[in-house]
Amino acid sequence: MSGRTAVVLFTRDLRVHDHPALATTCAAFDRVVPLYVLDPVLARLSPNRTRFLHQSLADLRDALRRLGGDLVLRHGDPVAETIRLAGEVGAEAVALSADVSRYATRRADRLRAECDRHRLHLRFFPGLTVVEPGATKPSGGDHYRVFSPYHRAWSGQRWRDELAAPSRVSLPGGVSVGRLPALPDGESPDAAVGGETEARRRLDRWMPHLADYGDRHDDMAGDVTSRISPYLRFGCVSPLSVANRAGDPASPFVRQICWRDFYYQVTAAFPDISRTAYRRGVTEQWRYDDDAIADWTVGRTGVPIVDAGMRQLRAEGWLHNRARLITAGYLTKSLGLDWRGGLAVYSRWLLDGDVANNSGNWQWVAGTGNDTRPYRGFNPIRQAERYDPEGAYVRRWVPELAAVSGKAVHQPWRLPEALRGDLDYPPPTAAHAVDPVWLR
Repeated sequence: MSGRTAVVLFTRDLRVHDHPALATTCAAFDRVVPLYVLDPVLARLSPNRTRFLHQSLADLRDALRRLGGDLVLRHGDPVAETIRLAGEVGAEAVALSADVSRYATRRADRLRAECDRHRLHLRFFPGLTVVEPGATKPSGGDHYRVFSPYHRAWSGQRWRDELAAPSRVSLPGGVSVGRLPALPDGESPDAAVGGETEARRRLDRWMPHLADYGDRHDDMAGDVTSRISPYLRFGCVSPLSVANRAGDPASPFVRQICWRDFYYQVTAAFPDISRTAYRRGVTEQWRYDDDAIADWTVGRTGVPIVDAGMRQLRAEGWLHNRARLITAGYLTKSLGLDWRGGLAVYSRWLLDGDVANNSGNWQWVAGTGNDTRPYRGFNPIRQAERYDPEGAYVRRWVPELAAVSGKAVHQPWRLPEALRGDLDYPPPTAAHAVDPVWLR
């Protein structure tokens, strides 16, 4: 059969709407082979994300079949499998979305070398951010180190046009598409379901709450945030689509999308963000206490707002943003433990855990990253009384304290001894703390 063929390698862009690599390739080539390679290296990182990924792949396959195509699945090294498939179908080009993690950049370098060797045209496309990393730079620097000037520059950029799904995806004949593996078990019983269909449904359902976001996004018990972050992490919906739906680039909600772009441009310039302190000249003096981090991980620190957050994380594979700040601040500033240990726990459980945002935010809280006030702390009791004033969030996730009314639930160690004795709840791990002043 005559005509030109190309392979579109899907990575963290599991959708058909506003997918520049897919849309452009379908417009330029007669036949397009959508490919996803299940890399066993990534499958070991997080059972929660692996389950979400497989759900998203099933949904993507359904969407591509409705367009006349299919999703080709392979197992193994993404570069080797992409080159092998391109040879099988007689492809002359490979397209994929650009990414910034160390894993992604190494994959890109290897793919570039192999495409050159096999005389395949390779093109990288935008799509994982609203504004591409490096599209805007400060004078005299390769990236923005502080968010506020980045936000101003980001807001002044002209965004690319949002793209419709292709009208048709045409596979070459005789391609073995492969079977979806059995859905793996995750670790969080109440984790969200992956896929573009669910992402678009959730966004539609949440948009009426957009006007209240600025006033209520820190309401921990109200839980009125969009919860769209796992779908952005896997590209089940594009950040541009989300920002366009919100409408106002200056809105508090779109500002959060800008924070996401900010950490992508930081990671592109500093690929060691998950391992090494970003802040120049910072002296890291951390303690290492296996018992303390184990109590923190399972939500048994004795500090109710911290324990509530960690239990939500384990139950849902997701965590309210204010709870992320509180739990991370407690680990690093109150317990004095290395942020990399907390990052590893988050990386295991979070559906939205990615290198750029997960690492960037941990470093921000720990004082090693992009925060302009690196020595700020997050007093967990003050945070709890401000953002969970009636204690509803704590009682939801720490049922041992359900009988404690009002804000007294945030400091059960101050209850009369007769009441404390009836609680199946530990005292605070003050012995572990380097800054226990909030206990007084």
